[in-house]
Amino acid sequence: MKPLPYNPIPKNIPLVLSIAGSDPSGGAGIQGDIKAIQANGAFALSVITTVTAQNSLKFHSSYALPIHVIEAQMQSLLEDFQISAVKIGMLSSQEIVKCVAIFLKKAALPNLVIDPVMRSKDQSLLLKNNALESLKKDLIPLSRLLTPNIPEAEIFTGKKIETLAESEAAARNIYDLGCQAVLVKGGHLLESPGHDILFDGKKITHFSGTFIDSPHTHGTGCSYASAIATQLAFGLTLKEAITTAKYYITETIRNGLKIGHGKGPTDHFYFLRNRNTE
Repeated sequence: MKPLPYNPIPKNIPLVLSIAGSDPSGGAGIQGDIKAIQANGAFALSVITTVTAQNSLKFHSSYALPIHVIEAQMQSLLEDFQISAVKIGMLSSQEIVKCVAIFLKKAALPNLVIDPVMRSKDQSLLLKNNALESLKKDLIPLSRLLTPNIPEAEIFTGKKIETLAESEAAARNIYDLGCQAVLVKGGHLLESPGHDILFDGKKITHFSGTFIDSPHTHGTGCSYASAIATQLAFGLTLKEAITTAKYYITETIRNGLKIGHGKGPTDHFYFLRNRNTE
C-alpha cells in the first residue's frame, strides 16, 4: 500500500469525549468509540466508567470503577481541553449515572449524544434497574440526542415495536423523557430492518438504509452514536450528522471483520483497507 500523504493536523480539530465502559475485544465501548471518532475526523478523549471482560463469544464480567476515579478522569480533561461533543455509553450503576450527570450539568458541554447501553449482544445486563430510572431522570434531559435501538426503545416504552408506525410512536413517547431529540435505530425492526426514525419534538424524519445481514456487528450502536457526536462537533445539523454517520456505520458493517470465533466487530477503518493502491 502506498503511504498516506502528510496532512498537518488542523488547529481547530474537534475534541470528542466518550464516557463509557472498556471493551478488551476492541469492537465496542471506549475502544470502539475512539476508533469511530478518529475515523470520522475528530480527536477522541475518553473516560472509562467500567472495565469489562468479554470477547466475540461472550460477555464474562464487569467491574465498575470507583466514583472518585471517574470524577478525576472527567475533571482532568475539563481542566485542559475544549470539548466539542460528548458521547455516553455504558454507565452500569445508579451512582455512576448520577456522577456523570452532575459533571455534565456543571461543565455544560455541547452536543451530548447518549447511547443507552442496557444489554450486551448475549443479553448480559449492563445497566442496573435503579440506574435506568436515574438515567431517565438525571441524564437524558441533558442530551441533544438519545439513540436507543429497538430492544432499548421497548424497555423505555414498555411496548413491542415491530413496524415503522410503532417505531414512530416510540420515538414520540421517548422524547417525553426530556431529550432534545430521539433516534430509534431500526437494525432490529422486523418490518423494515435498518430504517431509523428521528423525532425532534416537531417532526418525524425517516432515515432508510441498506440492511446488511452480517453476524459481525459487534459495537455497531457504540460506533453509530460516536460518529453522530463527531459530526455534530464539526457543526453539522442533526439531520446531516445522522445521514453522514449512517453511511459510515453501514460501510463498517459491510466490511465487518471475521475476528475471533463469534460475532466479530465492524471495520472502523474500512476506507483505509479499500483504498486504490495502484
